[in-house]
Formats: sequence, structure tokens, C-alpha cells
Amino acid sequence: MTTNIAIDGPAGAGKSTIAKRLAAELSFIYVDTGAMYRAMALYLIRQGIPAEDTAKIEEACQSADITISYENGEQQVLLNGENVTGFLRSEEVGNMASASAPHRKVREKLTALQKKLASEEDVVMDGRDIGSQVLPEAEVKIYLTASVKTRALRRYHQLEEKGLDPSLEEIEKDIKKRDDQDKNREISPLIQAEDAVLVDSSEMTIDQVVQRILDIYKKRENGLR
Repeated sequence: MTTNIAIDGPAGAGKSTIAKRLAAELSFIYVDTGAMYRAMALYLIRQGIPAEDTAKIEEACQSADITISYENGEQQVLLNGENVTGFLRSEEVGNMASASAPHRKVREKLTALQKKLASEEDVVMDGRDIGSQVLPEAEVKIYLTASVKTRALRRYHQLEEKGLDPSLEEIEKDIKKRDDQDKNREISPLIQAEDAVLVDSSEMTIDQVVQRILDIYKKRENGLR
């Protein structure tokens, strides 16, 4: 029997960073759902399907098998048995991922693949609808959030480190807009699952957040014994 940890939350809350650390601490597989959507996008591009052709996208996506494995501690994304990790970060793939991800059939297909992976491996999975839609039976569900100001400052410092001159005010506006879109989208909106534990990382370090979730996991694990 596998153990699943679902982490949901708004953009910039640190979900991926925390999920990767947790997976490493527990020797679980970290499931990068965004990489899976990029692999689907790559498949559609290889099929020669334009981003605006909804019917062909929804038909073709059914033939894609996407999963995640690890080699030497590094995540590998497999598309119909081929390791496509090195092809996923191009602008073309990113644009197709943005265009294809909202399609109901694409989400249904990838949700099914993510459920299958979670039924076969111990996983930590993060996203917007993991606890509510993808892994509703997960043993541990976390809703990881932080204030808009905190998330904006984190993004601001990230951009500064890249040598850019960002506007904190504009970043805050973008985050508020993204939050509104995520919470009000028609398919799989961002919500806190009823049985998810709220973790606000606004005043916490990465180490503190990881330890907090590990404590929740251990308490849950002991309760099942």
C-alpha cells in the first residue's frame, strides 16, 4: 500500500520547493505535475496539432502515457516510454502547455496518470487541485499559503538575483490576479480540501515548513498504526 502527500496552494507559496524537500526526507517520489503537462504538450507538438484545435487535442491526448521516474536522484519524465526530460523547457513546449492545460480532456487524462502513479509509488505531489481532485484519499493533505506581500517579496528577490529591476507593486498585482484566476476557474479551481491542514509560511523558513509537515505526517502515520 502506498502513502501519498498532497500539497496545494496559491502561486508563490513555495509548494515545489517544500514538496521536493519532503520527498527527499521521506524517500518518496516528488511528482512534478507541471512537467507532466509539458510532456503532454510535447506529445501534441510532435503530432502536429495546433494549439487552437480543441477537438484534435482532446482526441490525441488519450494516446499519451506519461510518468515520472528517478535516476541518480534526478527526476526523469517519460513519454510513451521515452525519456523526454531534455525537451520540456523550450518556449514552444511552454506555450503549448499553457494552451492545452485548460482542456477538460487533457486534465482528465493527466489526472488519471497521476492517480496511477500515486497508486504504485509513495509520492509527494503539489499543485492547485491535488487534495481536492487528484488525490482526494491522500493520507496527508496540506494547504500551503503565504500572504500576498510575502509571496511578492520572494518573487522580487528572485528577479533581483537574476540582475533584473522588478517592480514590487506590479508583482503584487500579478499575484492577486493569478490568485483570482486560480480560485475562479471553471475546471478544478484552487480550494482548500476540507481535511487539509493549513500551513501559512509567511513567517516561516523553508526548514520550519518542512519540519511542520513532517510532524503532521508522523502524527498521521502513528495514528494509523
